[in-house]
Amino acid sequence: MYPIDFFYRAARLAPERAALVSGDRTLSYAQLRQQVDAVAGALQSLDATPGSRVGICAGNSVEHVVALLAVLASGKVWVPLNWRNPASELDRIVAFTTPSIVIAEPAHLGTLDLSQVDTVVTLGQPEAGTTALQDLLERFDGKAPQPHSRSRDEVQALKFTGGSTGTPKGVMQPYRAWVATIVNQIHAFGFDADDRYLVGAPVTHGTSTYLLPILAVGGCLVLPDDTKPATLLHTFRTQGITTTFMPPTLLYMLVAEAGTPSEHFPALKHLIYGGAPMPPEKIRRMRDFFGPVLETTYGQTEAPQVVSVMRADDFADESNWRSVGRQGLLTDMAIMGPDGQLLAVDEVGEIVVRGDLIMAGYWKMPEKTAETIVDGWLHTGDRGYVDARGYLYLRDRLREVVITGGFNVYPIDVESVLDQHPAVHESAVFGVEDDKWGEAVHAAVQCKRGASVTEAELIAFAKPQLGSVKTPKQIHFYEDLPRSVAGKVHKVTIKAEVHRKLDKETPA
Repeated sequence: MYPIDFFYRAARLAPERAALVSGDRTLSYAQLRQQVDAVAGALQSLDATPGSRVGICAGNSVEHVVALLAVLASGKVWVPLNWRNPASELDRIVAFTTPSIVIAEPAHLGTLDLSQVDTVVTLGQPEAGTTALQDLLERFDGKAPQPHSRSRDEVQALKFTGGSTGTPKGVMQPYRAWVATIVNQIHAFGFDADDRYLVGAPVTHGTSTYLLPILAVGGCLVLPDDTKPATLLHTFRTQGITTTFMPPTLLYMLVAEAGTPSEHFPALKHLIYGGAPMPPEKIRRMRDFFGPVLETTYGQTEAPQVVSVMRADDFADESNWRSVGRQGLLTDMAIMGPDGQLLAVDEVGEIVVRGDLIMAGYWKMPEKTAETIVDGWLHTGDRGYVDARGYLYLRDRLREVVITGGFNVYPIDVESVLDQHPAVHESAVFGVEDDKWGEAVHAAVQCKRGASVTEAELIAFAKPQLGSVKTPKQIHFYEDLPRSVAGKVHKVTIKAEVHRKLDKETPA
């Protein structure tokens, strides 16, 4: 069974149910299937090769959802292109994955190098040398894609975890991982045909893992006019939203926008956050505002939803708030010591995962794949422990990654850009706990002898290459960066010093 088959089955069983709502526009399951089939057939006509790659660069929209489902239905590989990333990073991903087709909104066509892409499809008015999605819908209306025979271990999606300054690291998510994710989600949250899912966070990221589970049970996807906090709150209030997934920082923005200690959302059942931890004081604030509906999941691109899940009834016990829940139905998770031995209850080690949920590997990186998947176990790079009740607790990360606003930022990517400035001798990038972002990107910088640069100048230098998410929020200047006895920059010392500095600056 392929992931798209969950949608097709729901469309057969309840063709007249509302599948997708955006403003005054509603598509039934039958109408959505007709559009998905038409675009899928068009994609196969444009490139008949099963497993060829299709990039999509767009914000959240009806057309984006249709295009994504069509890529899945056509037997091709989805390459999400997050338009918020710098064009240079997106160009590297396009060059690295060589998609034969790119589907994009007109606003992004001028910033991307698509010269080596065979076909460019626009979600809107076509430009010279491009094809409009609407034209494909009309030309292939009433047609359906041809069946393919790709195996469950072949790739359904190529999602990228980093690479703004070097070779991107593409996670190959196979069909089996997507099917496991769908089953895990439905089992974990009990989704049903009455669910109305608010598509608030970007489809290019965690939101994509919820689309098919909701459609599989006959639920409805609700797309707001935009993703401003005021608009999202209005959609909660007026559209009977039962379910959504958002990074913590977006939830904080909603509460700040409302400006009240609590609101009443009678239909809301699943307010799911992920991508970053939430401290207990924030958990209390979110539960006070939204009600006892807060839930969370733990996973990563290499092992998508859900490695573990904390349901609303788990959150009812405050002693669970530092946990990320218990493992999903189709998840085999364990804690492993540095010697490769599995550890007992309450022992801290690396979180490892195996089974259908894990990736097939990293695109064109066999050595990196071999380092990460050992004897069938995916090494997550996160450390934690499992208690006697089966609850997983995260302790720290073995790999250097900053999770800010639900996005992964790899310090080496940021450091490589900062180090290009003519005044910079060396930089060290790290995360600092932040009420708004979960973690904020900070940098420590040592300038070259006799050279100088201001914080504002360095941020302005880095932002065009890194984008706003990866650009440091603060830069701390050192005459000499602290180093270990081996001469390496000692980030533990830097982080401790920065924390002390920030604590002094914070009013009591």
